[in-house]
Amino acid sequence: MKKLALHWKIIIGMILGIIFGFIMNSMSNQQFVTDWIAPFGKIFINLLKLIAVPLILASLIKGISDLKDISKIKSMGLRTIAIYVGTTLIAIVIGLTIVNVVKPGAGMPEATIEKIKLKYENDAGVTDKLEKASAQQNAGPLQALVDIFPSNIFKAMGEAKMLQVICFALFVGISLLLIGEKKAKPMVDIFDSLNEVIMKMVDLIMLFAPYAVFALMANVIIAFDDTEILLKLVQYALCVVVGLVLMIGFYLLLITLVTKKSPLWFLKNMSPAQLLAFSTSSSAATLPVTMERVEEHIGVDKEVSGFVLPVGATVNMDGTSLYQGIAAVFIMQVIWPEGLTFTNQVVIVLTALLASIGSAAVPSAGMVMLVIVLESVGFPAELLPIGLALIFAVDRPLDMCRTVVNVTGDATVSMIVAKSLGKLHDNPKAKEWDDNYETVK
Repeated sequence: MKKLALHWKIIIGMILGIIFGFIMNSMSNQQFVTDWIAPFGKIFINLLKLIAVPLILASLIKGISDLKDISKIKSMGLRTIAIYVGTTLIAIVIGLTIVNVVKPGAGMPEATIEKIKLKYENDAGVTDKLEKASAQQNAGPLQALVDIFPSNIFKAMGEAKMLQVICFALFVGISLLLIGEKKAKPMVDIFDSLNEVIMKMVDLIMLFAPYAVFALMANVIIAFDDTEILLKLVQYALCVVVGLVLMIGFYLLLITLVTKKSPLWFLKNMSPAQLLAFSTSSSAATLPVTMERVEEHIGVDKEVSGFVLPVGATVNMDGTSLYQGIAAVFIMQVIWPEGLTFTNQVVIVLTALLASIGSAAVPSAGMVMLVIVLESVGFPAELLPIGLALIFAVDRPLDMCRTVVNVTGDATVSMIVAKSLGKLHDNPKAKEWDDNYETVK
C-alpha cells in the first residue's frame, strides 16, 4: 500500500483540528483545548524555532565557503534583494488596486463600528501592537542598519535575531574563503556535518506535524468567539485573501516562465511548508521545513537556499505588504476617508515596502508595521486604537494566509536565483528520516 504523502496527512490533521475546535466551542469547553491540546502545537513550534538559527548558521557558512569566489556572493546578494524588492512592490500594488476597486470600508454601519470599538479598542493585543510600533518609531533613522550587526553572537542566536545571525554567518563564510581552502576545510566540514544533522532533525520533527497542526488549528478556532463581527468584516477579509491568491498566481507564472517548471509540481513539493506556514503564522518557525523542501524536493543548491531563504524569511514579506496596503486603505475608508489622496497612497506603497523589510517573521508582526504605515500618511493618533480594533478580529486568520504567501515567495525567489546561477537541479533526491536507520537500530 502506498504511503500517504506528508501534505495529505497535514491537511487531514488541519481539517480534524478545525472540526474539533468548533465542537469544543459548541460545548463551551475551550479551556480543555487551551490546557490539553494547544501545548502540543507550542512544543512543535518550539522545536522548529530551536533548529532555525543553527540551520541558518550552518547552511549559510557552508554555502558561502562552497562558492570559492567572493564576487559570486555579491552577484547572488544583489539578485536576491532586487527580486525581493520587485515582488514586494507588485504585492503592494495588487493590494491597493483591489481595495480601491472593491471599497470594503465604504458604508460600514455606524453600529458595527461602535461594537467593534467597544470590544477591541482597549484589548491587550491592540495596546501591545501600538506600544511596539511606538518603540520602533522612536529609534534613530539608522537604527535598522545598526541592528544588523551583533555585538554578541550568542545573544543574537538566543534571541533569534535572524539578520544578526545572517550577518555573522556571512562574515565567517567570507573569512573562510580568505584563509584558503586547506586551512578552512576542518571548519567547513564541521558546518557541513552540522547542516546534515539539522536537516535530519527536520525530518524527525515533521513526523509530528499532522498532530501538531491538529492542535494549532483547534486552538485557533476556539479564539473566534464573536462570529457576528467576523461576518461583518468578511468583505475586507475576502479582499486580502483574493490579493494573496493573485500573488501566488504571480509566483506560479514566474516559475513557469523563468524556471520552466510545472506550477503544480512546485505546489505539490512545497505544500508541507505552505500548510505549516498557515498553521504557525510564522515564516521563521517554518524556515527549516522551507529549506528542506526547497533543497531536497525542488532541487535548489544548498549554497543558494542557505543564503536566499534566511534573508527572505527576514526581509521578504510580500503577503504582509499586500495586507498592509489593503488594511491601511480599509481603515481610512471607514474612519478617515478624507485622507485617501493619491499622494497618501504613494506614501503607503513606499512605507509598506520599507516596513516589510523591518517586519519580524513572527505572528501578527504585520499589524505592528501597519501602525507605522498609517502614521506615515498623517492618520490621526487618537483614531489608531479604533483603526486596529476594526481589523483585530480577523487578523489571525489573515495572518495565517499571508504567511503562506511569504513562504511561497521565498521559495520562488530561491528557484529564480538558482536558475540564473545554474544551481537548480533536476530530479533531486529527497532524504527520509530512516535512511540510515537499518544500520544503527
